[in-house]
Amino acid sequence: MRTVLVCDDELYITRAVAMKLRKAGYDVLTAADGQAGLELALASPPDVVITDYQMPRMDGLELCVALKKHEQTRDIPVVLLTAKGYEVDEQDLKERFAIQAMIVKPFSPRELLKTVHRLIGETVVAD
Repeated sequence: MRTVLVCDDELYITRAVAMKLRKAGYDVLTAADGQAGLELALASPPDVVITDYQMPRMDGLELCVALKKHEQTRDIPVVLLTAKGYEVDEQDLKERFAIQAMIVKPFSPRELLKTVHRLIGETVVAD
């Protein structure tokens, strides 16, 4: 079974995303900040990381940098969640931090699931 790590300091987002992913058959690990997410990823490398941009202790970009420093996590695809209205240069972030996808909050859990399927290389199944 494929595993997805979800890092977000907003519990309702973590729960909603985890529920959607579990319903689709994924194992889900959750963390409330980037530091806890890094520790989970190093202990049990997931197939995909979904991380919020702005979090305490270690933000999403710092998490991306830290993941790339470790052999067992450097090739894990990362989806970055950003707040609506938060100015980011999507292309620059994708290039500098090797982020495979960016999704703006509020977002559709279905679209996030499609992104995870695409990154893992699985066929999207209707729900």
